[in-house]
Amino acid sequence: MTPALQIENLTIRLGGHMILESISLEIHTGDFIGVLGTNGAGKTTLFKAILGLVASETGQIKLFGEPIRRGNAYIGYLPQARSLASHIRLSCHDYLKSAWYGQNWGFSFGNSEAERTIDAALALTDAKALAHRPINELSGGERQRVLIAQSLMGRPKLLILDEPLISLDPARQHDVIRLVRSLQQELKLTVLFSAHELNPLLGALDRVLYLGRGKAALGTVDAVVTGPVLSQLYATDIEVIRVNNRIFVMAGNSDLEQDAHLHEHDGHDHGHSHG
Repeated sequence: MTPALQIENLTIRLGGHMILESISLEIHTGDFIGVLGTNGAGKTTLFKAILGLVASETGQIKLFGEPIRRGNAYIGYLPQARSLASHIRLSCHDYLKSAWYGQNWGFSFGNSEAERTIDAALALTDAKALAHRPINELSGGERQRVLIAQSLMGRPKLLILDEPLISLDPARQHDVIRLVRSLQQELKLTVLFSAHELNPLLGALDRVLYLGRGKAALGTVDAVVTGPVLSQLYATDIEVIRVNNRIFVMAGNSDLEQDAHLHEHDGHDHGHSHG
C-alpha cells in the first residue's frame, strides 16, 4: 500500500531560521499521528509544507505517491484557532457555504450539491443541530465540530488538525479527540493531529511524531517518548515519568509540555508562531 505521506530530506528555513533540517519520515495510510513538540518546533511549518504553502530548501514530500501541490483535495485542514470577528453573524450553514464556494477544490457543482455536502459534513460531526446558529456564538467545542465539518467537505483522505484542543476544557478536548478518532475509522482517514500535550491523545493515536531543534522522531509512544530519544532530540536532559497512565516529560524540574506553552495563552493570536 502506498504510504499516505513520504517526506525525504526536508529542510525549511523561514526568515533565516532553520525550522526543519533534513527530515525524512513515512506516514502509513490510515494512521492517527499525534504531532508534538515545544512552541517553535515546526509543527505548523510542517503542515504548511504538506499543504504546499511553504517552500522547502531541500527535499520532497509525496502525498499518496504524488508530489504535493497547493489546493490538494486529498487534504482537509483545520488551522490553529483564530477568533472569528464578532460582527460576523453568519449561521454555521452559511459559513460552511461561503467556505465551499471560497475553496478551490476543483469542483464546479451547483447549489444542490453544496447543500448536500454541507448537510453530510455536519451529520458526520454530529453538528446538524448547530446549522442555523451564528458561528460566533458557539462554545469552543461546538465551533470545533463545525470547523472539522468544514475540513471534511472536500472528501479528504488526509486530515491535518493544527492544535484543535487550544482553549478547550478537558471534557471538550476529549469530545474532539473521540470525534476525530471515529471519523478516522469511519472514513478511513489518515490524521495528523498536533497538540501541546500528549496525555489527552494517548488513547487515540497510533504513533507519535515529536519535533525539536529541526529534527523529528516518529514511532510508537513507547519507542519515542523516552528519556534517551527526547534528550537527543532536544539536546538536553529529558526525563520521562509515567504515572497512572499519564506521561510527564520533564526538563530539569519543569514539565516541558506545560512550561513551553504558558505564555501562549496570554494572547489570542496563535497564527504567527512557527510551531
